[in-house]
Amino acid sequence: MDFGLVLQTDPPASAVISLMKRAERNGFRYGWTFDSAVLWQEPFVIYSQILANTRKLHIGPMVTNPGTRTWEVTASTFATLNDMYGNRTVCGIGRGDSAMRVAGRAPNTLARLGEAMDVIRDLAEGREALVDGNPIKIPWIREGRLPVWMAAYGPKALALAGRKADGFILQLADPYLTEWMVKAVRQAATEAGRDPDAITICVAAPAYVTADDSPAALAHARDQCRWFGGMVGNHVADLVSRYGEHSDMVPEELTEYVKARQGYDYSHHGRAGNPSTDFVPDEIVDRFCLLGPVDAHVDKLRRLRDLGVHQFALYDMHDAREATIDTYGEHVIPAVNG
Repeated sequence: MDFGLVLQTDPPASAVISLMKRAERNGFRYGWTFDSAVLWQEPFVIYSQILANTRKLHIGPMVTNPGTRTWEVTASTFATLNDMYGNRTVCGIGRGDSAMRVAGRAPNTLARLGEAMDVIRDLAEGREALVDGNPIKIPWIREGRLPVWMAAYGPKALALAGRKADGFILQLADPYLTEWMVKAVRQAATEAGRDPDAITICVAAPAYVTADDSPAALAHARDQCRWFGGMVGNHVADLVSRYGEHSDMVPEELTEYVKARQGYDYSHHGRAGNPSTDFVPDEIVDRFCLLGPVDAHVDKLRRLRDLGVHQFALYDMHDAREATIDTYGEHVIPAVNG
């Protein structure tokens, strides 16, 4: 199993670069960041410095979207980084949550997302593509490789990922829901005539390692990661509005907890202590995240690996960032892959 580190691009950028270097030293193979230009610093500027200060780390957004940049700009940016640093980028992409809503726009449609994925990949790999009806080819790109990994939750989005994406990003670490969603992606890939095993499966979630499993230690870990249930709740709320509260299209295990959701303040998005996430119960934090002593992390990661997960991307937005990276490097990664 590969391991990735996910960060927000909070200033100073030097701290983001330092944590990515630390992750590579500890055996992480991927570095990811949020991409929301109003809430955080511009990630693609920082990617250049991360790539320059690491040797093998692959870098990308978790996730960008088709609406905040034109597609040829996105493709050219990835291709430039690949030309400079040797094909070490991944385009994580989705409909757009914080980046679009903070700017007063609705998330992109799935149809637009699907078109953008094809265009960005084609342009970044040197092929011609239609952009707003105009044929475009970036002439300086001779060769390149840009895997496009799509984030999804709902049935139509999962089907789109199976039809078009090189990888599937699932932002929660619940084994039951992981199995359900991976199956849906692979089924869609098979129906589209693709090899389902060729799609990389990436599960992304917060991880907080405690010294023991005492109630006090677990309570602190939950409070540091409760924000994640609120972030996921934004997407679940969209699913409920689309498919209804009780629909066989979406598992009840995913939709039940958002009943108490009253609203969401993006100024606290992805941060420990987010006051908009009081509605998230302990059970959801435990299911969606990785909490507890080292053995608990290893056990859950092995379960995910057995379900076909190729990468675990660790959200490191809490009060133990360096310690979590180091503990994973010293204990968790060797135990999972040893």
